[in-house]
Amino acid sequence: MNVHASFTATSAEQQFSRQSSLHVPEYPERLELHTELNSVAYELLAPPFELSHLVLISERDRVDQERQLLGELCIRYGINPPGAHESDFSADFGDFRLRWERHTEYSTYTIYRAKPFNVPFEHPAINEVPAEWVARLPGELLVATHIALEDRSRPKRSLHELVTLFSSGTVIGSKVAGGAASVWSDNQIHKDNFGRILIHDDNLRSRQVGRLVQRLLEIETYRMLAMLPLPVTRKIIPRLERADQRLAALIASNVETNSIEDEQRLLEELTKLAAETERMSAQTSHRFNASRAYYNIVKLRITELREERIEGLQMLQEFMIQRLSSAMGTCELVHTKLETLSTRLGRASALLRTRVDLSMEGQIRDLLKSMDNRAHVQLRMQETVEGLSVVVLSYYLLGILGYGLKALKAAGHDLDVELVTGMAIPVVVLGVFFIVTGVRHIFRKLQRH
Repeated sequence: MNVHASFTATSAEQQFSRQSSLHVPEYPERLELHTELNSVAYELLAPPFELSHLVLISERDRVDQERQLLGELCIRYGINPPGAHESDFSADFGDFRLRWERHTEYSTYTIYRAKPFNVPFEHPAINEVPAEWVARLPGELLVATHIALEDRSRPKRSLHELVTLFSSGTVIGSKVAGGAASVWSDNQIHKDNFGRILIHDDNLRSRQVGRLVQRLLEIETYRMLAMLPLPVTRKIIPRLERADQRLAALIASNVETNSIEDEQRLLEELTKLAAETERMSAQTSHRFNASRAYYNIVKLRITELREERIEGLQMLQEFMIQRLSSAMGTCELVHTKLETLSTRLGRASALLRTRVDLSMEGQIRDLLKSMDNRAHVQLRMQETVEGLSVVVLSYYLLGILGYGLKALKAAGHDLDVELVTGMAIPVVVLGVFFIVTGVRHIFRKLQRH
């Protein structure tokens, strides 16, 4: 079989002894990071061969189910299954080779078959894998691609043959790897639900084959991942337009409001609109950022192809970038509109809150002034009552004095009750007045403290 084992960097434990003369604490993830940087993710391939590549979107918690399915397939073919914590597995199953890779939000399954073929894509490599096993793979299909690499001994196919082979009438292609190979595609999904890429080996070195195939597969994968937010973006555009119009109407209403009740109602509507905008932003921001990263990877991988034009054909770079840039431009536009709308809502809410605060402060000031006026009136009334209380207390005291004098007269003393009572009036009134004034003065001093 011409498909060799996956070429990966030898583990750090095998490359050098961990015993070091440096008595310095080692960063816990140093070995993991070093291994990651030195790993090579491509297979060593030799033409002719065909492969089928699947990319399935799935949650991270489905990885154990994926390992279990791989284990079942390995047991069926008498092969050691992947480890419990492996996220990358490659093995030779006899008639085909399978590579599985688990990524953050998706998994890839690549089936290689190294056999001569006359008609590319007629018997794809995925037919070697049990169909019932493929049907049980967890996740949703995002990318499905067949790649056929023809040996350099075979003459290059004519444009007429390519058009017939791709059956879509549209062929794009270019020379890649500095002219060492030619690549053609039509960027279409065919009846078998797969896309097609044909490679002709002109002068590829052994390791160039694996790198070229890996770059083409990554371009196919990441361009679709970069496009993921586009359907959501198109749904958000009308909602953004309505939100923008609603904000303009609320700002216009803000100028015309005169009562605090209207201002509070506008503030409540602005808050609801801001919450809706933030919800849209939360639903899309992560996807937009991931899409931007995938788009950059696509551009990098296309650059690494080192394309040269084939006369009469559109290059892969031109085809991919033209279509991707339009979709990414739409996503960036919506992302910018969301941020702008959020900023405008924040400013409008801040201005309206300031206006409401000022209105409420005015109402509080008027209320305090009214309370102060009422307190002043109450004070005047209290002083009036205190004046009346002097008269009342004096009257009662004189009444008591009169009863006492009458009692003395009845006891035999010669007293003129009316005369004595009349002479006591100024004394009693002045006494009561000074006592009440003193008590009021004491209470005022206590209030000051």
